[in-house]
Amino acid sequence: MAPETHKSSMFIEQNPGDYENGEISKNLDDDGRTKRTGTWLTASAHIITAVIGSGVLSLAWAIAQLGWVAGPAVLMTFSFITYFTSSLLADCYRAPDPVHGKRNYTYMDVVRAYLGGRKVQLCGLAQYANLVGVTIGYTITASISMVAVKRSNCFHKDGHQVKCQTSNYPFMVIFACTQLVLSQIPNFHKLSWLSILAAVMSFAYASIGIGLSIAKVAGGEHVRTSLTGVTVGVDVSGSEKVWRTFQALGDIAFAYAYSTVLVEIQDTLKSSPPENKSMKRATGVGVSTTTLFYVLCGLIGYAAFGNDAPGNFLTGFGFYEPFWLIDFANVCIAVHLVGAYQVFAQPLFGFIESLCAIHWPDSKFITSEHAVDVPCFGVYYVNFFRLTWRTAYVIVTAVIAMIFPFFNDFLGLIGAGSFWPLTVYFPIEMHIAQSKIPKYSFRWTWLKILSWACLIVSLLAAAGSIQGLIQSLKEYKPFQPQTHE
Repeated sequence: MAPETHKSSMFIEQNPGDYENGEISKNLDDDGRTKRTGTWLTASAHIITAVIGSGVLSLAWAIAQLGWVAGPAVLMTFSFITYFTSSLLADCYRAPDPVHGKRNYTYMDVVRAYLGGRKVQLCGLAQYANLVGVTIGYTITASISMVAVKRSNCFHKDGHQVKCQTSNYPFMVIFACTQLVLSQIPNFHKLSWLSILAAVMSFAYASIGIGLSIAKVAGGEHVRTSLTGVTVGVDVSGSEKVWRTFQALGDIAFAYAYSTVLVEIQDTLKSSPPENKSMKRATGVGVSTTTLFYVLCGLIGYAAFGNDAPGNFLTGFGFYEPFWLIDFANVCIAVHLVGAYQVFAQPLFGFIESLCAIHWPDSKFITSEHAVDVPCFGVYYVNFFRLTWRTAYVIVTAVIAMIFPFFNDFLGLIGAGSFWPLTVYFPIEMHIAQSKIPKYSFRWTWLKILSWACLIVSLLAAAGSIQGLIQSLKEYKPFQPQTHE
C-alpha cells in the first residue's frame, strides 16, 4: 500500500497562489476542483440510463388503460413538460448568471441559491427519498429479470404449462454483490463508461421488445384494442378503470423524470461550451430518444397484446419464444439496472460523504485517501469511510428489497411525491426568480397553471399507488419466500 494522503474524496483543496502556476491551473476548473471532462454525449448517456428503465416494457399496459387517443397524447405531453422544465433547471446550475455565475453541485445547492428557506429541506427530502426508493426498486426489478432468464429456460425445456417456481432472493444477493464493487467508483465523474454500457443495454432490450411486438402483430392474431383503452364491464369494473387510469398517468409521468440527478450530471460537464448549453443539448437528445422508444414500445406493444397487455412483456412472459432472445433481453435489463443503480446512488453517496467531511473535517477515517497499486489498473485511492458506508448502504437496500418484495408499489408513491416538486415546481419557481418574471404577468400565469396541473397528476397517481399498495399488503405474508408462478 502506498503512503496515505490526506485529501477529501470529493475534491482537492488548492492554495489560491497555486493558480498562478500554469501546470496546476490547466488541471483545475474555475472553482478549484479537478477539471471536468464530460460532454453532451456522456450527459446524454447518463440521462438515457436514468430515464429508460425496464418500465419502458410496461408502457403497453399503461397505453392499454388509456387507449389510442389519450395514451399517445399523455406520452407526448409529458415528454414536452420534462424537456421544458429540465431546460429551466439546466439554466440554474450556475447562479445568478447561467453562464458566468457560481457553480452549484447538487439540487439542494441550486434551490438554496435561488429560493432558500424551508424549500431547501423539502427539496432534499424529496430528492434523497426518491434516490433511496429507486435503488431498492432496481434491486427488486433486476432480480425479476434474472429470475425470468431461469424461468424462460424452464418453460422452453418443460413446456409453458409448468409453474417453474423460482425465488428472487439468490438473484438479489448476486445483484447486491455486483453493487458492492461498483459502489466504490469514487464519484459521478468516473461513471461515464458504465452509463454508456447501460444505455446500450437499454437500446438492446427495448429494440427486442419492439421487434417481438411487430412480429406478433404481423402474425395476424386478433386482439381487442379501443380508443379509450380497457372496457368497463368487459375487462375491468368501473372502479378498477379509474384506479388503473390514475396509475397509468403516474407511470407515464414518472417514466420521464430524471431531475433527481440532473444537476449532478451537469456538474460533470466541461465549462466550454457553457454547461447549460451542453446540458440542454443532452436533454434534447435524451428526451427525444426516450420518447421514440416509449412511443414504439407503448403503441406497438398495445397493438400486439391489446387490452390484455401484461405489466412487462419480457419478464411477464408476453413472449415465450425464441427463448434465447428473451434470455438475452432480460440479461440486458439486468445489466442496464446495474448501471442505473449507480447513476441514482452516486448523488446520495456524494451528499452523505460531503456532509460528514464538513462536520468532521479532522477525522482521517472520513477524509483520508490511501493509495493502493492495483495490477493492470494503476493507483486506486481507498477511503475507509466511503468503503464502509457504501457497503452498508448496498446491504441495507438489498435486505429491504428482500423483506418487502412489493416495494415497487411503494416506489410509485415515492415517485408521486417527488415528481411534482423536483421535476416541475422547483425548476419553474427558480426560473421565475432568476428571470425576475413579474407576478400575474402572462408568462408567470401559464407557468403556475402548468405547475398546478402537474400537482393534480401527482395527487391522482399517488391515490392510484396507495390503492395498489393496500392490495399488495392484503396478500403479503411477512418473511415468506416470494416466488413467481
